[in-house]
Amino acid sequence: MKRIAVLGATGALLAGTIAAAPVATAGDRTAGGAAQGVSAEARGVGVAAARAAKAGVHWTDCPTAWGLKSPIQCGYVTVPIDYARPDGPSIRLAVDRVRSTGTPARRQGSLLYNPGGPGGSGMKFPTRVTSKNPLWTKMAQAYDFVGFDPRGVGHSAPISCEDPRAFVKAPKADPVPGDAADKRAQRKLAKEYADGCAQRSGALLRYMTTPDTARDMDVIRAALGEKKLNYLGVSYGTYLGAVYATLFPTHVRRLLVDSVVNPDQKDIWYQNNLNQDVAFEGRWKDFESWVARYDSVYHLGGTRAKVQQQWLGLRATAKRRPIGGVVGPAELIAFFQNAPYFDQSWPIIADAWSKYAAGDAKPLIKAAGPDYSNAATAENSNAVYTAVECNDAHWPTSWERWDRDNTALNARYPFMTWDNAWMNLPCATWTQPQHTPVDVRSHQGLPNVLIVQSTRDAATPYAGAVELHRRLRGSELITERAAGSHGVTGLVNPCVNDRVTAYFVDGRLDGHDVVCGPHAAPVPNGK
Repeated sequence: MKRIAVLGATGALLAGTIAAAPVATAGDRTAGGAAQGVSAEARGVGVAAARAAKAGVHWTDCPTAWGLKSPIQCGYVTVPIDYARPDGPSIRLAVDRVRSTGTPARRQGSLLYNPGGPGGSGMKFPTRVTSKNPLWTKMAQAYDFVGFDPRGVGHSAPISCEDPRAFVKAPKADPVPGDAADKRAQRKLAKEYADGCAQRSGALLRYMTTPDTARDMDVIRAALGEKKLNYLGVSYGTYLGAVYATLFPTHVRRLLVDSVVNPDQKDIWYQNNLNQDVAFEGRWKDFESWVARYDSVYHLGGTRAKVQQQWLGLRATAKRRPIGGVVGPAELIAFFQNAPYFDQSWPIIADAWSKYAAGDAKPLIKAAGPDYSNAATAENSNAVYTAVECNDAHWPTSWERWDRDNTALNARYPFMTWDNAWMNLPCATWTQPQHTPVDVRSHQGLPNVLIVQSTRDAATPYAGAVELHRRLRGSELITERAAGSHGVTGLVNPCVNDRVTAYFVDGRLDGHDVVCGPHAAPVPNGK
């Protein structure tokens, strides 16, 4: 699935014992010695978890450079690079926490969080407590909020595929190819990127997979001293949570997934990215309609069609001569794609666009131009995104198929199609082993899972939530209708918020699926 930078930067196991072996799946690599259908990885994660339970986490003040102030604490959990070899090379995963704010009697354990990606860091999660965000007050009384950098991310043995300054350098080529030569150039860049991953990321690269990260989560669970996991995952974090639930059903206590990746094996990951292109076009039109509604503020056109003409004109201008020398079509798309992701971004984007149309290009250049101060983080996130998606599944290697599929989609859904294609094309020439995705579904011992999804989500279309709901027996689905922001649980919508709190704090579900109205639509800044 597409990974972007958010605007503004949103089974018991006792020490000394080995947990029951998790369910073996088709996604597990096997090794000599695995017997009775239990994979070497399943054995290895039990060994690693037992060691982590004994070691615990040595919590200290976070390093100053991490920007996480007390009372947030930081530490590390050691995991094997290859779970089939638990005594082999290992890495340390960075974790942080803020302790529950309630009485000891109200504490229910730790709540682990993943924000998506692949490649997103969860280390900001405890700040939802320290910032006193009212949406999380009751949950903070019941849980320690725990974040982590997944393997390869941030402070957890970060991988790299390209020099960070080269990665953010602008302007880049227009993603929409004008001819065969443009396509050849993009194909060359994609292969060079895949080769760069192999050259720069070392032994960890082949073990950058969703199942391995799910195994890491079970080791973190053990290191936290928890018998069972409480988990909140958003976007790609929903797929990570679904894989965890499949591999470790008896280790789950409460698990909520928000804005859901379609877990069908045939959709991971090539088809999911094609499906995104269709959904992005629909949500882009929603944004244009909103801008037209506030034409008296933004002066970009009083109908969606007129706003689209403004967009095409802006794009053509940037193609002829990059704005400020650094903002071409690629940079415009990188900025404007925030609109289909988050309607909270609509006033910010429309304001920068409107000011440009009125003759002031500075806000647009600042928002869409290269950010060298964040280059290392951006490059690392993209490297992890690429590695995990390329490793998780078998991708088409035929350029003819990529060309045919994306040319056809672009004819009707041009906003994101080719940009998305080039981002994923390194997987066509990937040098590492590619695996069969985990067959996500319920197994004995899995408790009821809560699923939250908006109907017009662009990054993870609604069909994914329906499919996961079908696969996880006893799950309940909360649908936010007529809305499309990606990541529903962080928005103010009492119909959703109250049910999320009830699930985590009281273990209470409705006993049936629920449809909620949309959260409040954005309004122009200052209105």
